[in-house]
Amino acid sequence: MTGSPLRFLVPLFFLLLLSLGPLSSAAEDGGRPTSQGRRQKRQQFKEAPEFYNSPDCPAVDSDEILYSSAAVHVAMTLDIQYLRGSMAAILSILQHSACPENVAFHFVSSTSTSNSTLLRSTIVASFPYLKFKVYPFDDSSVARLISTSIRSALDCPLNYARIYLANIIPPCVRRVVYLDSDLVLVDDIAKLSATPLGGSTILAAPEYCNANFTAYFTPTFWSNPSLSSTFSGRKRCYFNTGVMVIDLAGWRAGDYTTKIEEWMELQKRMRIYELGSLPPFLLVFAGSIVSVDHRWNQHGLGGDNFRGLCRDLHPGPVSLLHWSGKGKPWARLDANRPCPLDALWSPYDLLQTPFSLDS
Repeated sequence: MTGSPLRFLVPLFFLLLLSLGPLSSAAEDGGRPTSQGRRQKRQQFKEAPEFYNSPDCPAVDSDEILYSSAAVHVAMTLDIQYLRGSMAAILSILQHSACPENVAFHFVSSTSTSNSTLLRSTIVASFPYLKFKVYPFDDSSVARLISTSIRSALDCPLNYARIYLANIIPPCVRRVVYLDSDLVLVDDIAKLSATPLGGSTILAAPEYCNANFTAYFTPTFWSNPSLSSTFSGRKRCYFNTGVMVIDLAGWRAGDYTTKIEEWMELQKRMRIYELGSLPPFLLVFAGSIVSVDHRWNQHGLGGDNFRGLCRDLHPGPVSLLHWSGKGKPWARLDANRPCPLDALWSPYDLLQTPFSLDS
């Protein structure tokens, strides 16, 4: 046997660093980049294969795709903490799309906690053919409205960027599919994007009418007749805001950003809910959305918000797997404590391992 033992110890040392678990965002530790955050910025990702349109795809001018009504528009937030998940989500979307060249990505990035140049260069290195734009998001536009929730991670201002998509994305984009970064698709996103939105309905998502809807709001809310009457005549159905089809033109016309902000302002005074950015969405939209088949958001795979316990899939077919909840598949895989369903995420992981870098 030849060669120095250090040749084998060095890769193992870097693997140990990667196994330390999920990394903290600057927003959660007072805005100071931690040593973990600095390591995270040095993540390297493999280049993804290029995917091509099938013969019957409509022709879309590649120079105009970010503004074309013929394109499928996808909006996601982008930051260092969840970059590994975002990369996997992008790959899964392209891999399962019949017309991947017709998919345009609109990424929203915090101006205070993310390096947009680093994020952009990382996307280009792994997806050199991708049609995308990174939009700056000013945290101060929403930070004053955020109340503390049951999980500090939910208080990150970037979680609220979805409220401002209609203001951020160019007006010529009339419809967008909003997706969280902790999911993968195993079906064609064009099917989801084509969900009919008729009349005054401007949002579509899988909804759950058997959930304990009252738990999303405090006794203060339900004991106040003027507040609880908000849901009079509406189905009290929960929906997860990590997967939504949004009519941006209708959102702009109805000024729904202001309507959500008004509930957030009331929350600052009265404490009417406990769970981050979801309740104000429910207050404005619950019972008034187009219901999408549950296959498009098999959510909760990250486990509960406190312990991150493993969960199974809901009954029925699957088009989208969503690791909402405390546990993220990349963190559990790195810690060598994966849940069974994390194996469905790992094929989309583009992270360069120490061993692949060494080879």
